[in-house]
Amino acid sequence: MNRLWVRLALAFVLVTISGVGIFGLLANWSASQAFSTYIARQEAFLSSGDLDVLAAYYTTHQSWEGVGAAVPGPGGPGRGAGRNRPTLLIADASGTVVFDEANARVGTPLSTDERARTISVIVDGAIVGYVVFEIPAGTTTTFTPTQQAFLNQLQLALAIAGLIALVIGIGLGVIISRSLAAPLARTAAAAHAFADRDWAQRAPVSGADEIADVARAFNTMADSLQTAETARRNLMADIAHELRTPLTVMQGNLRALLDGVYPLEAAEIANLYDETRLLSRLVDDLRELALADAGRLSLQSREVDLGGLLGQAGAQFAAAADAQGVRLDVRAAPARVRGDPDRIAQALRNLIANALRHTPAEGTISVHTEPLMGSVRVTVADTGEGIPPEVLGHVFERFYRADKSRARASGGTGLGLAITKAWVEVMGGRVGVESEVGRGSHFWFELPAV
Repeated sequence: MNRLWVRLALAFVLVTISGVGIFGLLANWSASQAFSTYIARQEAFLSSGDLDVLAAYYTTHQSWEGVGAAVPGPGGPGRGAGRNRPTLLIADASGTVVFDEANARVGTPLSTDERARTISVIVDGAIVGYVVFEIPAGTTTTFTPTQQAFLNQLQLALAIAGLIALVIGIGLGVIISRSLAAPLARTAAAAHAFADRDWAQRAPVSGADEIADVARAFNTMADSLQTAETARRNLMADIAHELRTPLTVMQGNLRALLDGVYPLEAAEIANLYDETRLLSRLVDDLRELALADAGRLSLQSREVDLGGLLGQAGAQFAAAADAQGVRLDVRAAPARVRGDPDRIAQALRNLIANALRHTPAEGTISVHTEPLMGSVRVTVADTGEGIPPEVLGHVFERFYRADKSRARASGGTGLGLAITKAWVEVMGGRVGVESEVGRGSHFWFELPAV
């Protein structure tokens, strides 16, 4: 079964078995070597006659004071060789250490375990002292049945300890692996549900930092996709709505012409022609936005006299502003930017036309430039009704109009500001708006300065 938690658990099991096995082998080898060395030195001491030397020393001095001088030196019988040899201890009749080769135990009593392993020093039938060896690593030898039983018991204890460690390691491995894999499994389940169009599905953020980051990244992606899907659905509905209106007008007029309700005159044909122009403009706008989204919008970028474009735009809208009773104030300060002059001019026209739609008679529309660090800002300010705060963040969205009735008297197709934003951003600039209800709006865009 190719599951992450199974593979992690098997890895834990393998590591645990390997660790316990290696530890057991080393511990068994070390214990065997230490015990063998202890037996070897004890046998060497007994066969060397050193026990008689110690008895003779006590007989002569009637105490163990200075016994270190009587103990055979390095290389002598029973001394062994190497730093891991058993340490020789000599204790008096009460079990207090009077000599220690390592110089660390003099004056301390023998332990119960050491008393069980002592060799008695006997003078005139009485025990006057003890000799005992500690058990480090060393060489092997043949064990007596009692010694072999002790070693077997030690090996059994090591085996039981290793088995317990193995069971605990496997149990912990399974628990830890399941806890590590569970958040990933929940994230995968959320991804499958999201793929089945359960757009509200999100992954719980839990587990280690890396796994929690995966869940957070999935949730962020899901939010973006849900927003994009909602925008796509709204876009399809908006396109259908915008196409339906001119098509309905055309169908009605054509039916009236066919039924003889309307006379077949140039004025009626002109109305139909106006509706076809509206459809053509809508299709062209949608195409421009699609190309901008795909990064394929064709630009003729060059150095542009921004002041000249503002002057031209002011002249184009002067008559329309006069007809509405609106004062159009264009201050075309000299400024040069880099961009496509046709796109910049269209962005200006979109913003001025939008301002005219929302500025009442005797209002003012001002257009001016402002040099910034590395860019030039163009601002189109009006004294219209302003934009509510809840609407302000949506004005550059496609087909968005604050008038929910979507009446054409209060707005066009709802694509002008979206196209302006797309063009400016493709030219390396940015757009924005500030507005206050009852005091008008300030739309602006910035382009790289030359």
